[in-house]
Amino acid sequence: MGWHRQLLIGFDLETTGTDPREARIVTGAVIEVRDGEPVGHREWLADPGMEIPAEAVAVHGITNARAAAEGRPADQVADAIANVLVSYWKTGVPVVAYNAAFDLTLLSAELRRHALPSLSERLGGLAPAPVIDPYTIDRSVDRYRRGKRNLEAVCAEYGVSLDAAHNASADALAAARLARAIAERHPKVAALGPAELHRRQIDWYAEWAADFQAFLRRKGNPDAVVDTIWPLRELADAGAS
Repeated sequence: MGWHRQLLIGFDLETTGTDPREARIVTGAVIEVRDGEPVGHREWLADPGMEIPAEAVAVHGITNARAAAEGRPADQVADAIANVLVSYWKTGVPVVAYNAAFDLTLLSAELRRHALPSLSERLGGLAPAPVIDPYTIDRSVDRYRRGKRNLEAVCAEYGVSLDAAHNASADALAAARLARAIAERHPKVAALGPAELHRRQIDWYAEWAADFQAFLRRKGNPDAVVDTIWPLRELADAGAS
């Protein structure tokens, strides 16, 4: 049985912004998905310790008033999410995140910001793995397809329903279902074991980043730099709490 028909862990964060060095967690969700159906669910609401910008509220709908009234302290939320993810990695269960480089880097920055053990430290020095990122896989297996590559667009391409985009639980479930759908369309992806697929994605992401950097430089930005690291970048300059 291929990895896509076994237990997958959908993961998503909704945040205060788009820069993982500065953004904070607002909501997070971890959903157990087996053969495309949710079988377990955890969700967190954080008080991020800073004002949630209006543009972020417009995306995910969590107001400052609600976060302050109902949210748990940010350090507790980051710690809890990290512990849950690590519990799956320790047993070899894949964590699925759409654009994992953003969510895992931001989580790593939050842990550092609050002087909490890193994901690697919680794993005894090992890197977080296996991670499955439909965003990275889709860009590799269907490189020249035109159009957007956001979660909504790629779900539409693969016939995956997304009922409430930018809701952490909905996005986490959609990411897991999307990974399954991609594997079903592309047997070579389905045939890889989770560990090998993780390694392939490291290479695919680096190839994409190098190509995108070259594109930006050709288009008039000679100093453009696109980070090649996937799925997690340790940010030494994570903003203080």
